[in-house]
Amino acid sequence: MNYFFITLFYSGLSPKASGTVGTIVSLPLGMLILMYFGSQTLFLATALISIIAIKSINKYEKRTGIHDDKRIVIDELAGMWFALSIAPAVMIGMDDITALENGFLIQSLLSFALFRYFDIAKPSIIGRIDREVKGGLGVMGDDIIAGFAAGISSALIWQGLLKLQTLV
Repeated sequence: MNYFFITLFYSGLSPKASGTVGTIVSLPLGMLILMYFGSQTLFLATALISIIAIKSINKYEKRTGIHDDKRIVIDELAGMWFALSIAPAVMIGMDDITALENGFLIQSLLSFALFRYFDIAKPSIIGRIDREVKGGLGVMGDDIIAGFAAGISSALIWQGLLKLQTLV
Protein backbone atom coordinates (compact mmCIF):
# COMPACT_ATOMS: atom_id res chain seq x y z
CA MET A 1 0.00 0.00 0.00
CA ASN A 2 2.87 2.38 0.81
CA TYR A 3 4.40 1.86 -2.64
CA PHE A 4 1.01 2.41 -4.31
CA PHE A 5 0.74 5.70 -2.41
CA ILE A 6 4.24 7.12 -2.98
CA THR A 7 4.20 6.15 -6.67
CA LEU A 8 0.76 7.79 -7.02
CA PHE A 9 -1.23 4.77 -8.20
CA TYR A 10 1.95 3.40 -9.84
CA SER A 11 2.18 6.35 -12.23
CA GLY A 12 5.76 6.82 -11.02
CA LEU A 13 6.66 3.53 -12.70
CA SER A 14 6.49 5.23 -16.09
CA PRO A 15 9.78 4.53 -17.88
CA LYS A 16 10.04 8.11 -19.14
CA ALA A 17 9.31 11.41 -17.40
CA SER A 18 7.77 9.87 -14.29
CA GLY A 19 7.55 13.30 -12.63
CA THR A 20 5.58 14.73 -15.53
CA VAL A 21 3.33 11.67 -15.61
CA GLY A 22 2.72 12.03 -11.87
CA THR A 23 1.86 15.70 -12.35
CA ILE A 24 -0.51 14.87 -15.23
CA VAL A 25 -2.28 12.34 -13.01
CA SER A 26 -2.47 14.92 -10.19
CA LEU A 27 -3.90 17.76 -12.29
CA PRO A 28 -7.41 16.43 -13.05
CA LEU A 29 -7.76 14.97 -9.55
CA GLY A 30 -6.89 18.33 -8.01
CA MET A 31 -9.19 20.17 -10.41
CA LEU A 32 -12.10 17.91 -9.42
CA ILE A 33 -11.51 18.48 -5.72
CA LEU A 34 -11.22 22.21 -6.35
CA MET A 35 -14.44 22.28 -8.38
CA TYR A 36 -16.57 20.34 -5.92
CA PHE A 37 -15.05 21.11 -2.52
CA GLY A 38 -13.12 24.37 -2.93
CA SER A 39 -9.59 25.60 -2.43
CA GLN A 40 -9.51 25.27 1.36
CA THR A 41 -10.35 21.58 1.18
CA LEU A 42 -7.74 21.03 -1.53
CA PHE A 43 -5.12 22.92 0.49
CA LEU A 44 -5.84 21.00 3.71
CA ALA A 45 -5.99 17.65 1.91
CA THR A 46 -2.62 18.43 0.33
CA ALA A 47 -1.10 19.33 3.68
CA LEU A 48 -2.35 16.05 5.18
CA ILE A 49 -1.12 14.01 2.21
CA SER A 50 2.26 15.78 2.45
CA ILE A 51 2.68 14.84 6.10
CA ILE A 52 1.76 11.22 5.41
CA ALA A 53 4.06 11.20 2.36
CA ILE A 54 7.07 12.45 4.33
CA LYS A 55 6.67 9.57 6.78
CA SER A 56 6.07 7.04 3.98
CA ILE A 57 9.10 8.24 2.01
CA ASN A 58 11.27 8.03 5.14
CA LYS A 59 10.21 4.39 5.58
CA TYR A 60 10.85 3.66 1.90
CA GLU A 61 14.29 5.28 1.97
CA LYS A 62 15.24 3.41 5.14
CA ARG A 63 14.16 0.11 3.58
CA THR A 64 15.76 0.64 0.13
CA GLY A 65 18.62 3.05 0.83
CA ILE A 66 17.57 5.12 -2.21
CA HIS A 67 17.09 8.87 -1.70
CA ASP A 68 14.60 10.63 -3.99
CA ASP A 69 13.85 7.59 -6.12
CA LYS A 70 12.44 8.78 -9.46
CA ARG A 71 9.49 6.40 -8.98
CA ILE A 72 8.30 8.47 -6.01
CA VAL A 73 5.85 10.99 -7.48
CA ILE A 74 3.56 11.77 -4.55
CA ASP A 75 5.66 14.94 -4.23
CA GLU A 76 4.40 15.98 -7.68
CA LEU A 77 0.83 15.63 -6.42
CA ALA A 78 1.59 17.85 -3.42
CA GLY A 79 3.24 20.54 -5.54
CA MET A 80 0.53 20.51 -8.18
CA TRP A 81 -2.28 20.59 -5.64
CA PHE A 82 -0.71 23.43 -3.65
CA ALA A 83 -0.40 25.38 -6.92
CA LEU A 84 -4.05 24.69 -7.75
CA SER A 85 -5.24 25.67 -4.29
CA ILE A 86 -3.60 29.07 -4.74
CA ALA A 87 -4.10 30.00 -8.40
CA PRO A 88 -7.53 29.08 -9.76
CA ALA A 89 -9.10 29.20 -6.31
CA VAL A 90 -12.65 29.33 -7.60
CA MET A 91 -15.39 26.81 -7.06
CA ILE A 92 -17.15 26.10 -10.36
CA GLY A 93 -19.43 23.49 -11.84
CA MET A 94 -18.57 21.11 -14.66
CA ASP A 95 -20.42 23.35 -17.14
CA ASP A 96 -18.13 26.28 -16.37
CA ILE A 97 -14.76 24.48 -16.69
CA THR A 98 -14.09 25.77 -20.21
CA ALA A 99 -15.49 29.28 -19.68
CA LEU A 100 -12.45 31.46 -20.26
CA GLU A 101 -13.74 34.42 -18.25
CA ASN A 102 -13.53 32.59 -14.91
CA GLY A 103 -9.91 31.66 -15.59
CA PHE A 104 -10.19 28.19 -14.07
CA LEU A 105 -8.87 26.17 -16.99
CA ILE A 106 -6.27 28.75 -18.02
CA GLN A 107 -4.90 29.09 -14.49
CA SER A 108 -4.94 25.32 -13.96
CA LEU A 109 -2.90 24.73 -17.11
CA LEU A 110 -0.63 27.68 -16.34
CA SER A 111 -0.10 26.28 -12.83
CA PHE A 112 0.82 22.93 -14.39
CA ALA A 113 3.36 24.49 -16.75
CA LEU A 114 4.87 26.73 -14.08
CA PHE A 115 5.04 23.91 -11.55
CA ARG A 116 6.90 21.68 -14.03
CA TYR A 117 9.26 24.58 -14.79
CA PHE A 118 10.04 25.27 -11.13
CA ASP A 119 10.31 21.56 -10.36
CA ILE A 120 12.73 20.87 -13.21
CA ALA A 121 14.78 24.11 -13.15
CA LYS A 122 14.91 24.21 -9.34
CA PRO A 123 15.77 27.90 -9.01
CA SER A 124 16.83 29.47 -5.72
CA ILE A 125 15.60 27.83 -2.53
CA ILE A 126 13.89 25.01 -4.45
CA GLY A 127 17.25 23.70 -5.64
CA ARG A 128 18.83 24.25 -2.26
CA ILE A 129 16.15 22.16 -0.56
CA ASP A 130 16.54 19.46 -3.22
CA ARG A 131 20.31 19.28 -2.70
CA GLU A 132 20.64 19.74 1.04
CA VAL A 133 17.57 18.36 2.82
CA LYS A 134 17.54 14.59 3.26
CA GLY A 135 14.74 12.11 3.75
CA GLY A 136 11.07 12.58 3.03
CA LEU A 137 11.19 16.25 3.89
CA GLY A 138 13.79 16.83 1.18
CA VAL A 139 11.83 14.85 -1.40
CA MET A 140 8.59 16.68 -0.61
CA GLY A 141 10.01 20.09 0.30
CA ASP A 142 11.29 21.21 -3.09
CA ASP A 143 8.01 20.28 -4.79
CA ILE A 144 5.92 21.97 -2.12
CA ILE A 145 7.87 25.22 -2.56
CA ALA A 146 7.72 24.82 -6.36
CA GLY A 147 3.94 24.41 -6.04
CA PHE A 148 3.60 27.58 -4.00
CA ALA A 149 5.79 29.47 -6.48
CA ALA A 150 3.76 28.14 -9.42
CA GLY A 151 0.43 29.00 -7.77
CA ILE A 152 1.48 32.52 -6.88
CA SER A 153 3.03 33.09 -10.32
CA SER A 154 -0.06 31.79 -12.07
CA ALA A 155 -2.35 33.99 -9.99
CA LEU A 156 -0.17 37.05 -10.65
CA ILE A 157 -0.08 36.39 -14.39
CA TRP A 158 -3.87 35.93 -14.48
CA GLN A 159 -4.44 39.13 -12.50
CA GLY A 160 -2.03 40.94 -14.82
CA LEU A 161 -3.97 39.70 -17.85
CA LEU A 162 -7.23 40.90 -16.30
CA LYS A 163 -5.70 44.34 -15.64
CA LEU A 164 -4.43 44.54 -19.22
CA GLN A 165 -7.87 43.61 -20.49
CA THR A 166 -9.47 46.48 -18.60
CA LEU A 167 -6.88 48.92 -19.96
CA VAL A 168 -7.49 47.95 -23.57
